[in-house]
Amino acid sequence: MNEEYDVIVLGTGLTECILSGIMSVNGKKVLHMDRNPYYGGESASITPLEDLYKRFKIPGAPPASMGRGRDWNVDLIPKFLMANGQLVKMLLYTEVTRYLDFKVTEGSFVYKGGKIYKVPSTEAEALASSLMGLFEKRRFRKFLVYVANFDEKDPRTFEGIDPMKTAMRDVYKKFDLGQDVIDFTGHALALYRTDDYLDQPCCETINRIKLYSESLARYGKSPYLYPLYGLGELPQGFARLSAIYGGTYMLNKPIEEIIVQNGKVIGVKSEGEVARCKQLICDPSYVQDRVEKVGQVLRVICILSHPIKNTNDANSCQIIIPQNQVNRKSDIYVCMISSAHNVAAQGKYIAIVSTTVETKEPEKEIRPALELLEPIEQKFVSISDLLVPKDLGTESQIFISRAYDATTHFETTCDDIKDIYKRMTGSEFDFEEMKRKKNDIYGED
Repeated sequence: MNEEYDVIVLGTGLTECILSGIMSVNGKKVLHMDRNPYYGGESASITPLEDLYKRFKIPGAPPASMGRGRDWNVDLIPKFLMANGQLVKMLLYTEVTRYLDFKVTEGSFVYKGGKIYKVPSTEAEALASSLMGLFEKRRFRKFLVYVANFDEKDPRTFEGIDPMKTAMRDVYKKFDLGQDVIDFTGHALALYRTDDYLDQPCCETINRIKLYSESLARYGKSPYLYPLYGLGELPQGFARLSAIYGGTYMLNKPIEEIIVQNGKVIGVKSEGEVARCKQLICDPSYVQDRVEKVGQVLRVICILSHPIKNTNDANSCQIIIPQNQVNRKSDIYVCMISSAHNVAAQGKYIAIVSTTVETKEPEKEIRPALELLEPIEQKFVSISDLLVPKDLGTESQIFISRAYDATTHFETTCDDIKDIYKRMTGSEFDFEEMKRKKNDIYGED
């Protein structure tokens, strides 16, 4: 360990593993350490089930009805992958897909007036949906056609809208869409968690809806993918990539000190040894004094013995509860997966409810979501601080990832990765950079 590295990475969360993979592919000498004995940090999948009970300090062993403990891989942070999104692109370009298998999530649902409805996202579904009346359907269909044809590089597709100036609120007005339709378009298609986007220029919202439709078009049932054996497989896949390119991995390494000289990082001390580096990447837990709290996320892992009602017995789905429906500022999400994904014992389902905390009684805030899941066999409740770096790291060369937010997919995580990459290298992130160099794949066919 007493060596000089280009980059030292602390923590094996997804953000850290993707960055160490990219840095290794780009020829950097990387040392990657984690204080935990397992991969994944905050974004790990916990197995066996006994470990989840211990982690949440639930007394006693899991009951026999839960099946074999080792059949469980429970994500601490619930997220899906957008089929056409940035993370899938990263997986394809780096060929990390060869280590993983994915399944399409069976459906996406939205909550309205205490009931859940399938999210209509194709013309045929929009016309059949019971979420809207007949005239509303026609107007929504027109809007979807406009979005599908929209191209920010071709002004002929704008129809009098300026994508950089016109607020999204005005685009909805142009198509005469009612409040309910605006709710599910902004929250279930564009996947915003609050309504702040209504007054922003419409370009980003239109592109988000396009991402949703294009992701949906790839596989048909829903725009979301999920890896077999849980999300903890993702950081491990990128860790393997880094190792193939000569990256060094050490788990179970207590980090005693990050050594800084004249305001700049020069190394990391662990178990009496010092590894020197030019740059450091880490998650917030390794540098408490360099991050600040900007909010909290509540996550409740629920184990069920039944699919969620009114989802056509889907073995996986997502439910979005728009904030307007439950008098909140931010949405509540439910991600549900099951034994079909090799993450639970036969016949069991895992539903994870998550949202941004808004009051002093967070568990009350998600009651509408928990009611949809009844009866619940076991709950595991966690409240995590949303931590962000206090500075960009340009002077110290310490680049800190952001804590995982309450969003339901990995797009914000990928934005953080691209942002850190740009700060570290001075150049824009380019997916082409991630392509494996054909002539230097060690020990791979």
